[in-house]
Amino acid sequence: MIIEPRMRGFICLTSHPKGCEQNVKNQIEYIKSKGPIEGAKKVLVIGASTGFGLASRITSAFGSDAATIGVFFEKPSAEGKTATPGWYNSAAFESEAHKAGLYAKSINGDAFSNEVKRETLDLIKADLGQVDLVIYSLASPVRTNPKTGVTHRSVLKPIGQTYTNKTVDFHTGKVSEVSIAPANEEDIVNTVEVMGGDDWAMWIEALKNENLLADGATTIAYSYIGPELTEAVYRKGTIGRAKDDLEATAFTITDSLKSIGGRAYVSVNKALVTQSSSAIPVVPLYISLLYKVMKEKGIHEGCIEQIHRLFKDRLYAETILTDEKGRIRIDDWEMREDVQAEVAKLWLETTTETLPAIGDLEGYRNDFLNLFGFELGGIDYKAEANEMVQVESIK
Repeated sequence: MIIEPRMRGFICLTSHPKGCEQNVKNQIEYIKSKGPIEGAKKVLVIGASTGFGLASRITSAFGSDAATIGVFFEKPSAEGKTATPGWYNSAAFESEAHKAGLYAKSINGDAFSNEVKRETLDLIKADLGQVDLVIYSLASPVRTNPKTGVTHRSVLKPIGQTYTNKTVDFHTGKVSEVSIAPANEEDIVNTVEVMGGDDWAMWIEALKNENLLADGATTIAYSYIGPELTEAVYRKGTIGRAKDDLEATAFTITDSLKSIGGRAYVSVNKALVTQSSSAIPVVPLYISLLYKVMKEKGIHEGCIEQIHRLFKDRLYAETILTDEKGRIRIDDWEMREDVQAEVAKLWLETTTETLPAIGDLEGYRNDFLNLFGFELGGIDYKAEANEMVQVESIK
């Protein structure tokens, strides 16, 4: 079938298998071009199919020759219907890893569930014995707590008062004003349940209880802080409460890993185009201005560049540098004073008419389409593509 992007709001309903494959290959080539990283050799990535999780799996495998197990929840293809991009990404990753002689297996299912945790523990036990790095990179709007059976849904809302600011429809380029009503207490609790640290702690506890963490094992989860411009809807909103909980959980996990000399970290990463960030009002406009500024300064990074720098310069450097709250800050270039001052100035000047000149909405759109395997060089999008692709380890 000929596959074209089909949009609904901030979601693309189709994905291109060849484009996703090329996107993965491009990231692999980038990591290989940077030379080896003396990192972990047996790695579990929870949330391994897109964004930072996928980049972490690629960096571990092709930077450190690591065996990797990836856990994700993706929809496989059906006759005449494309898979989700994460499915195609994972198929491409496994194929390339196996060609390189690397161990790579995947589990597709709800990572919040006891069943998927059990399946993962059994696979580690059977194939790897133990893991020495656990990446936690889940991005889901819904979680059913396996202990209570209650299903929680996260919301993107400010806390305390209505938030009003500029936003952009990145499909049309139209800049408008958006107002978001404040969250109630239930919204906050639900968002923390979904996006906080509870599930991360459950994973680490389950691994430790079955002696599946190697001595000195490290676990890392990903977070975001961002600028003053977005803080009302992000860091001081419901998501921010969840991130506070996630960051506090790192200390709890570190305490629990003392007996094996292990550590838990939260890495605060840069604002990037992901399926999650595209859904947050205000953020696409901020990112399009940020991209323009950072590209002009020669310090722009995508997911793979961010994670490579995290692994090489932070996680596996002689000393792991953290901020006063114990967080690894790989958002340091984004949060530079000169960068933020320029973005804040451009924000005031932004209208539908000025944005094409002062922002990088094209870069935003291109990165968004790349997530789904579109607009990548070297792909003939007018040619027939086989939508039926299998992840090698999932039969």
